[in-house]
Amino acid sequence: MKKLDAFEKDVLAAYERGELKTTSPSKAKLAKFKAAATATFLKEKRVNIRLTTPDLMDIQARALEEGLPYQTLIASVLHKFVSGRLVESSSSLTSRSSETRQKRRAA
Repeated sequence: MKKLDAFEKDVLAAYERGELKTTSPSKAKLAKFKAAATATFLKEKRVNIRLTTPDLMDIQARALEEGLPYQTLIASVLHKFVSGRLVESSSSLTSRSSETRQKRRAA
């Protein structure tokens, strides 16, 4: 489980103190949320791509690190890229493709 940031810690503390109240969204807001969720997860096209074995292994390792299926991770990365919200963060794992590149440069 990832570490909580300051905001998340504040929310958790407020919850544990009983300061948060449960509310129900209006029917209009609930319908809006359902429509957005349906549109977000509607997958209507299939795409096949070829990847190098090291890249696929790195993707699978990152997905495992994030706790989600690797195909979901790929779809998420592509969605973030096309929507301009892709922010790269380093992995705690060493990239196999980076190791291969470094070995080629050294040779």
